[in-house]
Amino acid sequence: MRDQYSPALDVAYRRALRFHEARKSVPTKASATGDQLLEAFGGPMPEVGMAPATVIERLADAAEPGLTGTAGPHFFAWVMGASHPVGVAADWLTSMWGQNGAGYHSCPANAAAEAVASKWLLELLQLPPECSVGFTTGGTMSHFVCLAAARGELLRRQGWDVEADGLFGAPQITVCVGADAHVSVFSALRYLGFGQRRVVVIPTDPDGRMDPNELRRAIAKVNEPLLVIAQAGQINTGAFDSMHTIAESTHEQEGWMHVDGAFGLWARACPPRAYLAQGVEQADSWTTDGHKWLQAPYDCGFAIVRDASAHHRAMTVQASYLPVTGEEVRDPKEWVPELSRRARGFATWALLCAFGKDGISAMVERHCQLAERMSAGLAREPGIHVLNKVELNQFLVRFTCAEMSEQSDQATKDVIAQLDTEGTVFFSGAAWKGMWVMRVSVISWATTEPDVDKAMSVIIEAWRNVKGKTEESGSLN
Repeated sequence: MRDQYSPALDVAYRRALRFHEARKSVPTKASATGDQLLEAFGGPMPEVGMAPATVIERLADAAEPGLTGTAGPHFFAWVMGASHPVGVAADWLTSMWGQNGAGYHSCPANAAAEAVASKWLLELLQLPPECSVGFTTGGTMSHFVCLAAARGELLRRQGWDVEADGLFGAPQITVCVGADAHVSVFSALRYLGFGQRRVVVIPTDPDGRMDPNELRRAIAKVNEPLLVIAQAGQINTGAFDSMHTIAESTHEQEGWMHVDGAFGLWARACPPRAYLAQGVEQADSWTTDGHKWLQAPYDCGFAIVRDASAHHRAMTVQASYLPVTGEEVRDPKEWVPELSRRARGFATWALLCAFGKDGISAMVERHCQLAERMSAGLAREPGIHVLNKVELNQFLVRFTCAEMSEQSDQATKDVIAQLDTEGTVFFSGAAWKGMWVMRVSVISWATTEPDVDKAMSVIIEAWRNVKGKTEESGSLN
């Protein structure tokens, strides 16, 4: 039976469907300025409530000019999935059902969906079946969960109960991390009290891989509990650390090895690329994102821990008003920090069903091949340099030629700025190994070969324009 809120739901469905059908034509850059958006959303708070359908229309009208093309096929700036329609549809239901996904008793259905999806994920990613899985908001909180489990277990081995007694007076833990680790790793370390300056930073090679020999030398000096953080898929180059060697060095010292596999861990779901992540299974914990290669709606990440007891000790929560579940029941709140959260199991389960093992494998391989195609096409243009071997879906580009070699940073920035102004495709820049580069990530389910070819032509045209202006003026703007 329809009520006063049904028209609002109709409007939301209609506007969402319209957005989906226009996905390929949605501008990659928001068309409205910050001031325009504040004006669209602004004004005094209504004294009297508006009609529900009117509110949703006004929301869509105000928001759409401020949306970027992350859900479309032409967004290559950051490692972001594109919210696949199946996951979105499951997420719509999740929102309407209004369940608190934190507890088994508050939503048994989500607990069951998470339990099954966890089993499927471990199988898909070829990780030990005894692992526990926490459904988080994304990579940063997944690191937080895994590293909390590591901290607790390493200190427990020293006779210290960090969950009960905290860090004051606790034994020191040495943390080793590669120089090109993702910022989310350092954020999680800060949140857990390790600090950012106290970690031992291990040098990396030109593609961002941790130097295993330098790690071994650093570990040889350690006489306290050891935590080593490796990387499966460097955010700029897609490079993988030497997992076998790092695991061997870490475990010789009875340390804990954690792997940041935000997107690279999905290589294990793709037989042609699985070799890149060989040895990853020897780690003690792993993180990966659902809103990257699984194409889940935001927010969705997974914290995976081999020692389920350590995971449980770090995250468990108890209160007299919280129902107690038996050991045979998986209670979601025992594996992540939140007591109130979205039921993340539904969208994850739906996407794993929709893709299947073959579908995920094919998507990962297709994106890797598209990255290879784009990098090869760009490298054929004089003055465009691809800086890394493309093994996965990430690569770096720099724009330079003999007459402007000293101004290559500015040339690269100018090309990115022109692409931003032109608006057909979206790329971002970054500082890398002392120089400015353009980052390329191919990870949207919607991106096809024609989209990549279009991006190549737009990039080449932008570079030729920048180079031409430089030659005319004798200097870069």
